[in-house]
Formats: sequence, structure tokens, C-alpha cells
Amino acid sequence: MGVETAIDTDRSVVIRPLPSVAGAEVECGNLATLPQAQKKRLREAWLQHLFLIFHGQQLSDAELAEVSRIFGEPEIAAVAPKDGIFQQIAVISNVMENGKPIGALGAGELLWHSDHSFNERPLGAAMLYALEVPPDGGDTYFSNMYLALDTLPPALRDRIQGLTIKNDGSLNSAGIRRTDAVITDLRTYEGPSHPIIRTHPETGYNVLYLGRRPNAYINGLSIEESEALLNELWAHACQPQLAWRHRWKVGDLVVWDNRCLMHRRDSFDENQRRVMHRAQCAGDRPTYHPSATQRGSHPRAHLAA
Repeated sequence: MGVETAIDTDRSVVIRPLPSVAGAEVECGNLATLPQAQKKRLREAWLQHLFLIFHGQQLSDAELAEVSRIFGEPEIAAVAPKDGIFQQIAVISNVMENGKPIGALGAGELLWHSDHSFNERPLGAAMLYALEVPPDGGDTYFSNMYLALDTLPPALRDRIQGLTIKNDGSLNSAGIRRTDAVITDLRTYEGPSHPIIRTHPETGYNVLYLGRRPNAYINGLSIEESEALLNELWAHACQPQLAWRHRWKVGDLVVWDNRCLMHRRDSFDENQRRVMHRAQCAGDRPTYHPSATQRGSHPRAHLAA
């Protein structure tokens, strides 16, 4: 999978790589009516560019759920509409109706994270579709974890070889409590452990995989050693030059590879409406294959010029 240095186009699909560390904009008309051959090209481009942006989409929830099949096996959303009709679709919104929120995550900042790292099998693909956006704020950032791994200082990369992180799910990405779990000792609480360096199951390249910062613990270290090493890794992974900022417009659909990206969201005025519909696809259990090092670097694991 070489990097496309020019526009990739055919009669129905145009793929324009972003002048950034990852991502591409795609022109293809309505995704719901795209032929199967073009859907295959989109999946290949997604693996190559890590996230894809589609502008001007007009999709029903049923169509959004069907579009998600391009990128994997649809998975039931963690927060789904209560009518039970489209359980694959979640609402991400700050809007209140009759005194109750219509969706999740409000208007606050969302910290850097990979979705569902607190599960044994975190998500493979995730996508957001913009129905209403505020005039300012609410931007989403995507950080390239292939690049984060490749730009680690060699001594730090050697230090994390074979180490795993225990992931906590008691808080969501807004810092709001999700469970009643009380953590008294990071070394003994229950949570899935994933390798800090994971091998992408489809591309075969290695990637830095941190999950989310709150209550994370590197197995086998003292709490003090774990905290210091995690702080060092997160400081590196969250550098601005590793990320792309997406400013939403109504009709935008963004689909990202959750296995090799982290993302975050800016806060916005709680009095402004933001309504996004979200679909997601099942992932795999993160694993590390030392032989993957021989493959070298993913084609997008380089800093933008």
C-alpha cells in the first residue's frame, strides 16, 4: 500500500490525500448508492490513509448502518436510541428535549483516546455523521499512532517492547463516571490488558496503542514507574504535529481506523446545538507480533511536509 501522492480518481470515486499526517477527502456521491467495487476501493483507501472524510452526505440511520459495513462488521452502539429501531446507531449530542438529553457526551472537551480500549476487543472502525453543528468549537482531532511509534526515541521504544497496559472503563472520554467501580489500587483492579505496541491485523504494521490515560497502568511496574512512563508516552503521542483537526460541516461523515488513531474533541458553547449520529464496527483482540518490525513503517508514518 504505497502513499498516493496525487489524486486517485475513477468515474465514480475521487480520493484526495490530506496535506497532513493522515487522512483523505473522498468524492463519491451518496455512499448509500455506491457500487460494490467502489466500496472495496474505499476500504483500501481507509486502511491506507487511516481516516476518510465524505462531505455533503444525506443518509438515514438505516443507510448509515449499512454504510458501516464497508469498514467491518457493524456492532451495537454503546449508547443507542431508546426506540430500539436502529441499535447500531448512537446519538452524540448536547441537545435536551423534555429535560432529558437526546444523546451522549454533552458539550465538554473529550480527551485523547481510542474507542472502547476498556473492552477485550476494542472497536475496529468508528464513524460520525454531522446533522447539526455549532458555529464554533466541537472540532475533532485525529492523531496518527503509526507515526507516534515511529518517532519515539529509540531507547523509549526499546523500553516498551512487550509491555502491556491495563485499561479502565469506569470513566468515559469526557471524564464522566460510567460504572460504580471504585479503584483503590491500579495494580489489582480488573480490566483488559493490551500491548503498548500492537500489530495492525490488516496492514501488518506496528502501531502505538495507549487506549486512554485515566486509571491506566503498565503491568509489572510500580505505580510510580507506570505513571512516569505513561506520562512520557502520552506527552509524545499528543504532540500537535502528529494530528489533523477536522472542522465539521453539516453532511460530513468521517470514518476512522480506531486501531491506529487516537482522537479528541474541543468543547463548544452548551447553548449551541450539536447532533451527530455514530456507527461502529467490531474489532479484534489487540496482539503484538515481533516479526512485524521487519515490515518497516506504514506509508503514512511520516511527518507532513
